[in-house]
Amino acid sequence: MITAYSGPTKRAAEPDCAAGPWPAHAWRLELKQAVTDIDELQGLLNVDLACANAAPSGCFPLRVPRPYVQRMRRGDPNDPLLRQVLPLAREADAVAGYVADPLEEAAALVAPGAIQKYAGRTLIVASGACAVHCRYCFRRHFPYDGHRQGADFPALAAIRDDPSIREVILSGGDPLLLTDAHLGRLVARISAIEHVSRLRIHTRLPVVIPQRVTAALVDILASARQRVVVVLHFNHGNEIDADCARALRNLGCFTLLNQSVLLRGVNDDADVLRTLCERLFDLGALPYYLHLPDAVAGTAHFDVPERRAIDIHRRLTAQLPGYLVPKLVRETPGAAAKAVVAT
Repeated sequence: MITAYSGPTKRAAEPDCAAGPWPAHAWRLELKQAVTDIDELQGLLNVDLACANAAPSGCFPLRVPRPYVQRMRRGDPNDPLLRQVLPLAREADAVAGYVADPLEEAAALVAPGAIQKYAGRTLIVASGACAVHCRYCFRRHFPYDGHRQGADFPALAAIRDDPSIREVILSGGDPLLLTDAHLGRLVARISAIEHVSRLRIHTRLPVVIPQRVTAALVDILASARQRVVVVLHFNHGNEIDADCARALRNLGCFTLLNQSVLLRGVNDDADVLRTLCERLFDLGALPYYLHLPDAVAGTAHFDVPERRAIDIHRRLTAQLPGYLVPKLVRETPGAAAKAVVAT
Protein backbone atom coordinates (compact mmCIF):
# COMPACT_ATOMS: atom_id res chain seq x y z
CA MET A 1 0.00 0.00 0.00
CA ILE A 2 1.23 3.50 -0.85
CA THR A 3 1.06 5.84 2.10
CA ALA A 4 1.21 9.61 2.09
CA TYR A 5 4.22 11.35 3.55
CA SER A 6 3.42 12.27 7.14
CA GLY A 7 6.66 13.75 8.35
CA PRO A 8 10.45 13.36 8.30
CA THR A 9 11.94 10.03 9.32
CA LYS A 10 15.50 8.76 9.55
CA ARG A 11 16.78 5.55 8.05
CA ALA A 12 18.70 3.63 10.68
CA ALA A 13 21.22 2.46 8.10
CA GLU A 14 22.09 5.99 7.01
CA PRO A 15 24.89 7.92 8.76
CA ASP A 16 23.65 11.07 10.41
CA CYS A 17 23.83 14.34 8.54
CA ALA A 18 24.52 17.51 10.47
CA ALA A 19 21.41 19.50 11.29
CA GLY A 20 20.78 22.39 8.96
CA PRO A 21 21.78 25.76 10.44
CA TRP A 22 18.87 27.70 8.96
CA PRO A 23 15.23 28.15 10.00
CA ALA A 24 12.91 25.92 7.99
CA HIS A 25 11.48 28.73 5.86
CA ALA A 26 14.54 30.97 5.46
CA TRP A 27 15.06 29.69 1.93
CA ARG A 28 11.56 30.72 0.93
CA LEU A 29 12.28 34.28 1.99
CA GLU A 30 15.44 34.26 -0.13
CA LEU A 31 13.43 32.92 -3.06
CA LYS A 32 10.79 35.63 -2.66
CA GLN A 33 13.46 38.35 -2.51
CA ALA A 34 15.35 37.20 -5.62
CA VAL A 35 16.55 39.99 -7.90
CA THR A 36 14.45 40.30 -11.06
CA ASP A 37 15.31 43.83 -12.18
CA ILE A 38 18.44 44.80 -14.12
CA ASP A 39 18.62 48.25 -12.52
CA GLU A 40 18.53 46.75 -9.04
CA LEU A 41 21.28 44.31 -9.97
CA GLN A 42 23.40 47.22 -11.27
CA GLY A 43 23.00 49.00 -7.96
CA LEU A 44 23.87 45.96 -5.87
CA LEU A 45 27.03 45.33 -7.87
CA ASN A 46 28.02 48.97 -8.44
CA VAL A 47 28.51 48.27 -12.12
CA ASP A 48 27.09 49.69 -15.35
CA LEU A 49 25.45 46.67 -16.97
CA ALA A 50 24.32 48.75 -19.95
CA CYS A 51 27.97 48.55 -21.05
CA ALA A 52 27.51 44.77 -21.14
CA ASN A 53 24.59 45.19 -23.56
CA ALA A 54 22.17 43.85 -20.98
CA ALA A 55 18.50 43.69 -21.85
CA PRO A 56 15.67 41.81 -20.16
CA SER A 57 14.39 38.77 -22.00
CA GLY A 58 10.59 38.59 -21.99
CA CYS A 59 10.26 34.80 -22.15
CA PHE A 60 13.17 34.03 -19.83
CA PRO A 61 13.61 37.00 -17.50
CA LEU A 62 16.36 37.80 -15.05
CA ARG A 63 16.06 35.88 -11.80
CA VAL A 64 18.92 35.52 -9.33
CA PRO A 65 18.80 35.00 -5.54
CA ARG A 66 20.59 37.49 -3.34
CA PRO A 67 22.90 34.91 -1.69
CA TYR A 68 24.31 34.28 -5.17
CA VAL A 69 24.59 37.98 -5.97
CA GLN A 70 26.61 38.48 -2.78
CA ARG A 71 29.35 36.23 -4.20
CA MET A 72 29.77 38.35 -7.34
CA ARG A 73 32.67 40.81 -7.62
CA ARG A 74 31.56 44.43 -7.26
CA GLY A 75 32.37 46.68 -10.18
CA ASP A 76 33.18 43.80 -12.56
CA PRO A 77 30.78 43.38 -15.52
CA ASN A 78 32.71 40.24 -16.50
CA ASP A 79 32.36 38.47 -13.17
CA PRO A 80 31.96 34.73 -13.95
CA LEU A 81 28.90 34.38 -11.73
CA LEU A 82 27.23 37.45 -13.21
CA ARG A 83 27.85 36.18 -16.74
CA GLN A 84 25.85 33.04 -15.96
CA VAL A 85 22.68 34.95 -15.08
CA LEU A 86 22.79 38.26 -16.97
CA PRO A 87 20.33 38.48 -19.90
CA LEU A 88 21.95 39.82 -23.06
CA ALA A 89 20.35 41.29 -26.16
CA ARG A 90 22.27 38.76 -28.28
CA GLU A 91 20.07 35.99 -26.84
CA ALA A 92 17.45 37.07 -29.38
CA ASP A 93 19.80 36.50 -32.32
CA ALA A 94 18.99 33.59 -34.60
CA VAL A 95 22.06 31.34 -34.88
CA ALA A 96 22.18 28.38 -37.25
CA GLY A 97 21.96 25.07 -35.40
CA TYR A 98 20.62 26.57 -32.16
CA VAL A 99 17.04 25.44 -31.52
CA ALA A 100 14.46 25.34 -28.73
CA ASP A 101 14.78 21.60 -28.06
CA PRO A 102 18.34 20.61 -29.00
CA LEU A 103 18.16 17.28 -27.15
CA GLU A 104 14.79 16.39 -28.70
CA GLU A 105 13.28 15.71 -25.28
CA ALA A 106 9.75 16.05 -26.68
CA ALA A 107 10.34 12.78 -28.53
CA ALA A 108 11.54 11.08 -25.33
CA LEU A 109 8.41 11.78 -23.26
CA VAL A 110 6.76 8.56 -22.06
CA ALA A 111 4.15 10.25 -19.83
CA PRO A 112 3.36 13.81 -18.74
CA GLY A 113 6.57 15.03 -17.12
CA ALA A 114 8.43 11.74 -17.64
CA ILE A 115 11.43 11.65 -19.99
CA GLN A 116 13.26 8.45 -20.84
CA LYS A 117 16.37 9.00 -22.94
CA TYR A 118 18.53 6.17 -21.59
CA ALA A 119 17.90 2.54 -20.68
CA GLY A 120 16.98 1.83 -17.07
CA ARG A 121 16.45 5.46 -16.10
CA THR A 122 13.46 7.79 -16.18
CA LEU A 123 13.63 11.50 -15.48
CA ILE A 124 10.70 13.23 -13.81
CA VAL A 125 10.22 16.95 -14.42
CA ALA A 126 9.28 17.44 -10.77
CA SER A 127 9.05 21.22 -10.92
CA GLY A 128 8.76 23.78 -13.68
CA ALA A 129 10.40 26.51 -11.62
CA CYS A 130 14.01 27.39 -10.83
CA ALA A 131 15.46 29.62 -8.13
CA VAL A 132 17.85 31.08 -10.70
CA HIS A 133 17.55 31.57 -14.45
CA CYS A 134 20.87 30.39 -15.85
CA ARG A 135 21.22 31.90 -19.31
CA TYR A 136 22.70 28.70 -20.79
CA CYS A 137 19.82 26.50 -19.55
CA PHE A 138 18.99 23.75 -22.04
CA ARG A 139 15.35 23.68 -20.84
CA ARG A 140 14.74 27.42 -21.08
CA HIS A 141 12.11 26.75 -23.78
CA PHE A 142 10.58 23.60 -22.22
CA PRO A 143 6.72 23.65 -22.07
CA TYR A 144 6.46 23.12 -18.33
CA ASP A 145 2.76 23.97 -18.12
CA GLY A 146 1.86 20.71 -19.85
CA HIS A 147 3.90 18.57 -17.49
CA ARG A 148 2.97 19.63 -13.99
CA GLN A 149 3.09 16.92 -11.33
CA GLY A 150 0.00 17.22 -9.16
CA ALA A 151 -0.85 15.15 -6.12
CA ASP A 152 -1.35 12.05 -8.28
CA PHE A 153 2.15 12.28 -9.86
CA PRO A 154 1.19 11.13 -13.39
CA ALA A 155 4.85 10.61 -14.36
CA LEU A 156 5.11 7.68 -11.95
CA ALA A 157 2.64 5.54 -13.89
CA ALA A 158 5.14 4.85 -16.66
CA ILE A 159 7.78 3.90 -14.09
CA ARG A 160 5.53 1.49 -12.19
CA ASP A 161 4.62 -0.26 -15.43
CA ASP A 162 8.22 -0.75 -16.56
CA PRO A 163 10.29 -3.12 -14.38
CA SER A 164 13.42 -2.27 -16.37
CA ILE A 165 13.55 1.15 -14.69
CA ARG A 166 16.12 0.95 -11.91
CA GLU A 167 16.70 4.65 -11.35
CA VAL A 168 14.41 7.66 -11.04
CA ILE A 169 15.87 11.10 -11.63
CA LEU A 170 14.15 14.16 -10.19
CA SER A 171 14.90 17.22 -12.27
CA GLY A 172 13.09 20.26 -13.56
CA GLY A 173 13.22 23.19 -13.15
CA ASP A 174 14.56 22.33 -9.73
CA PRO A 175 12.93 19.55 -7.69
CA LEU A 176 14.03 21.13 -4.41
CA LEU A 177 11.66 24.04 -5.06
CA LEU A 178 8.83 21.67 -4.16
CA THR A 179 7.43 22.14 -0.68
CA ASP A 180 8.65 19.65 1.90
CA ALA A 181 5.19 18.07 2.00
CA HIS A 182 4.96 17.64 -1.77
CA LEU A 183 8.54 16.39 -2.09
CA GLY A 184 7.98 14.01 0.80
CA ARG A 185 4.91 12.50 -0.87
CA LEU A 186 6.82 12.11 -4.13
CA VAL A 187 9.74 10.39 -2.39
CA ALA A 188 7.31 8.08 -0.57
CA ARG A 189 5.61 7.12 -3.86
CA ILE A 190 8.95 6.37 -5.49
CA SER A 191 10.07 4.38 -2.45
CA ALA A 192 7.05 2.11 -2.93
CA ILE A 193 8.14 1.07 -6.45
CA GLU A 194 10.06 -2.12 -5.73
CA HIS A 195 12.10 -2.34 -8.93
CA VAL A 196 13.58 1.16 -8.46
CA SER A 197 16.87 0.97 -6.57
CA ARG A 198 18.31 4.48 -6.99
CA LEU A 199 16.88 7.97 -6.58
CA ARG A 200 18.85 10.80 -8.14
CA ILE A 201 18.20 14.49 -7.45
CA HIS A 202 19.53 17.17 -9.82
CA THR A 203 19.58 20.57 -8.17
CA ARG A 204 21.21 23.99 -8.23
CA LEU A 205 19.59 25.20 -5.01
CA PRO A 206 22.57 24.28 -2.76
CA VAL A 207 24.55 26.63 -5.03
CA VAL A 208 22.24 29.64 -5.23
CA ILE A 209 20.17 29.31 -2.01
CA PRO A 210 22.08 26.92 0.28
CA GLN A 211 19.55 27.71 3.02
CA ARG A 212 17.26 25.19 1.27
CA VAL A 213 19.31 22.36 2.78
CA THR A 214 17.42 22.20 6.05
CA ALA A 215 17.32 19.33 8.51
CA ALA A 216 13.78 18.58 7.29
CA LEU A 217 14.94 18.29 3.69
CA VAL A 218 17.75 15.92 4.64
CA ASP A 219 15.27 13.79 6.58
CA ILE A 220 12.93 13.58 3.59
CA LEU A 221 15.68 12.39 1.27
CA ALA A 222 16.98 9.98 3.91
CA SER A 223 13.50 8.45 4.19
CA ALA A 224 13.81 7.02 0.67
CA ARG A 225 14.18 3.25 0.44
CA GLN A 226 16.50 3.70 -2.52
CA ARG A 227 20.13 4.80 -2.53
CA VAL A 228 20.06 8.59 -2.91
CA VAL A 229 22.43 10.46 -5.21
CA VAL A 230 22.44 14.27 -5.21
CA VAL A 231 23.87 15.84 -8.37
CA LEU A 232 24.97 19.42 -7.80
CA HIS A 233 25.65 22.09 -10.41
CA PHE A 234 28.64 24.24 -9.52
CA ASN A 235 30.44 25.84 -12.46
CA HIS A 236 33.05 28.01 -10.75
CA GLY A 237 34.96 27.96 -7.47
CA ASN A 238 33.71 31.45 -6.62
CA GLU A 239 30.23 29.96 -6.26
CA ILE A 240 31.32 28.12 -3.11
CA ASP A 241 31.06 30.17 0.06
CA ALA A 242 30.74 29.19 3.72
CA ASP A 243 26.99 28.61 3.43
CA CYS A 244 27.41 26.38 0.37
CA ALA A 245 30.09 24.41 2.19
CA ARG A 246 27.76 23.94 5.14
CA ALA A 247 24.95 22.80 2.84
CA LEU A 248 27.19 20.18 1.23
CA ARG A 249 28.31 18.90 4.61
CA ASN A 250 24.65 18.57 5.61
CA LEU A 251 24.11 16.45 2.49
CA GLY A 252 27.14 14.33 3.28
CA CYS A 253 25.16 11.19 4.09
CA PHE A 254 24.25 10.91 0.39
CA THR A 255 26.39 10.31 -2.67
CA LEU A 256 27.31 13.77 -3.96
CA LEU A 257 28.31 14.34 -7.58
CA ASN A 258 28.85 17.57 -9.49
CA GLN A 259 28.08 18.40 -13.11
CA SER A 260 29.49 21.56 -14.64
CA VAL A 261 28.89 23.16 -18.01
CA LEU A 262 31.94 24.48 -19.87
CA LEU A 263 31.04 28.10 -20.60
CA ARG A 264 32.94 30.72 -22.53
CA GLY A 265 33.97 33.58 -20.29
CA VAL A 266 32.95 31.70 -17.14
CA ASN A 267 35.08 28.61 -16.58
CA ASP A 268 36.87 27.90 -19.87
CA ASP A 269 40.22 27.77 -18.11
CA ALA A 270 42.05 24.74 -16.68
CA ASP A 271 43.18 26.57 -13.53
CA VAL A 272 39.62 27.71 -12.78
CA LEU A 273 38.32 24.17 -13.20
CA ARG A 274 41.13 22.70 -11.09
CA THR A 275 40.24 24.98 -8.21
CA LEU A 276 36.58 24.05 -8.53
CA CYS A 277 37.28 20.29 -8.59
CA GLU A 278 39.56 20.46 -5.55
CA ARG A 279 37.15 22.57 -3.52
CA LEU A 280 34.24 20.27 -4.35
CA PHE A 281 36.17 17.17 -3.33
CA ASP A 282 37.19 18.81 -0.05
CA LEU A 283 33.46 19.16 0.65
CA GLY A 284 32.60 15.57 -0.24
CA ALA A 285 31.37 16.04 -3.83
CA LEU A 286 33.01 14.17 -6.70
CA PRO A 287 33.47 16.00 -10.03
CA TYR A 288 31.38 13.92 -12.44
CA TYR A 289 30.70 15.54 -15.81
CA LEU A 290 31.95 18.61 -17.62
CA HIS A 291 29.33 19.23 -20.29
CA LEU A 292 29.87 20.94 -23.58
CA PRO A 293 26.97 23.42 -23.87
CA ASP A 294 23.84 22.23 -25.64
CA ALA A 295 22.87 24.13 -28.79
CA VAL A 296 19.77 25.75 -27.31
CA ALA A 297 18.41 28.93 -28.88
CA GLY A 298 19.71 32.03 -27.13
CA THR A 299 22.93 30.52 -25.78
CA ALA A 300 25.42 30.57 -28.68
CA HIS A 301 27.63 33.14 -26.93
CA PHE A 302 28.55 30.52 -24.30
CA ASP A 303 29.90 28.01 -26.82
CA VAL A 304 33.42 26.65 -26.43
CA PRO A 305 34.73 24.97 -29.61
CA GLU A 306 35.32 21.26 -29.11
CA ARG A 307 39.01 21.40 -29.97
CA ARG A 308 39.58 24.11 -27.37
CA ALA A 309 37.48 22.20 -24.83
CA ILE A 310 39.66 19.12 -25.31
CA ASP A 311 42.80 21.21 -24.83
CA ILE A 312 41.43 22.67 -21.59
CA HIS A 313 40.52 19.19 -20.40
CA ARG A 314 43.99 17.86 -21.18
CA ARG A 315 45.54 20.65 -19.12
CA LEU A 316 43.14 19.86 -16.29
CA THR A 317 44.06 16.18 -16.47
CA ALA A 318 47.73 17.07 -16.16
CA GLN A 319 47.05 18.99 -12.93
CA LEU A 320 44.81 16.58 -11.02
CA PRO A 321 44.65 12.92 -10.00
CA GLY A 322 42.33 10.96 -12.26
CA TYR A 323 39.50 10.67 -9.73
CA LEU A 324 39.19 14.45 -9.58
CA VAL A 325 38.92 14.96 -13.34
CA PRO A 326 35.33 15.09 -14.65
CA LYS A 327 34.54 13.44 -17.98
CA LEU A 328 34.16 15.90 -20.82
CA VAL A 329 30.89 14.94 -22.48
CA ARG A 330 28.38 15.98 -25.09
CA GLU A 331 24.74 14.90 -25.23
CA THR A 332 23.44 13.80 -28.62
CA PRO A 333 19.70 13.29 -29.28
CA GLY A 334 18.74 9.63 -29.62
CA ALA A 335 22.12 8.27 -28.50
CA ALA A 336 22.27 5.41 -25.99
CA ALA A 337 24.46 7.46 -23.65
CA LYS A 338 26.30 10.75 -23.41
CA ALA A 339 29.26 10.87 -25.79
CA VAL A 340 32.57 11.06 -23.93
CA VAL A 341 34.71 13.66 -25.70
CA ALA A 342 37.62 13.21 -23.28
CA THR A 343 38.16 11.25 -20.05
